[in-house]
Amino acid sequence: MTNKNPKRMIIKVLFLLLSTVGTCWAGGCAGNSAATEPKVRAKDDAVDVVLEQLNQSTTELRSYQCRIEYKFSQPILESQTLWKGVMYYQKSGGRSALRINFQTLKQDDEAEEEYIEQYIFDGVWLTHIDYQIKEVKRYQQAEPNKSVDAFDLARENFPILGFSKTDELEEQFEIKLVEQQGDEAEAFVRLHLDVKPDSIYEDDYTSIEFWIDKKLYLPAEIVAISTEEDIYEIKLLDAKVNKGIDDKVFEVKIPEGFGEEIIPLKQRTKQK
Repeated sequence: MTNKNPKRMIIKVLFLLLSTVGTCWAGGCAGNSAATEPKVRAKDDAVDVVLEQLNQSTTELRSYQCRIEYKFSQPILESQTLWKGVMYYQKSGGRSALRINFQTLKQDDEAEEEYIEQYIFDGVWLTHIDYQIKEVKRYQQAEPNKSVDAFDLARENFPILGFSKTDELEEQFEIKLVEQQGDEAEAFVRLHLDVKPDSIYEDDYTSIEFWIDKKLYLPAEIVAISTEEDIYEIKLLDAKVNKGIDDKVFEVKIPEGFGEEIIPLKQRTKQK
């Protein structure tokens, strides 16, 4: 049985997607074939072109909001869990804010049910509000006068951070373009990334699949395969990019009666 805790991995998976390009495609992704060995072609200049265009997309991002679907699968146990919700990101005045509100949960063949869980990051504090157990945890991520962007925070949590710095990405992964056919070839560029030996991610992941919408050159779906054969999949849907978001969306409101635990930066660093 896996020793990975999918609840603890949620925010890491979300930051994975943010760290790649920082925005999302509104139409979904082609069929997931993570369990199938993809046909790939050797890395060439085309890979560098793809990464460069992704970097360009990042620099244009100021805000976005979209629906999010996050699925955690354990093929060995024939089990999967699907969370659905909404995500918001905004950057202005040198600071950024991120909020993810999960709203429903579906486990295996059971009916989808209400499930409220929220993550809010303001550049200094990451707040996790769990309505199921009425608990709030606040993790300090930076000094008050040295706030960090959500993309930079991602560097501590997940691979693919190198999509903003392709040289770093290529140090950690072997990157290949995947051959595609039919409608998928018309609509998407697909990358396959294998973790290199001695990579800083070799204990966590073996490979990652990445679908990129050709029209917008933004991500449609990401699928990460862990060393324990678990699958982490994210889809971002119905995006509104650079439309502006009310600052009140990112306010932290702790419900009455919820317990609260504060983990300051020094304590968090010691625990790591």
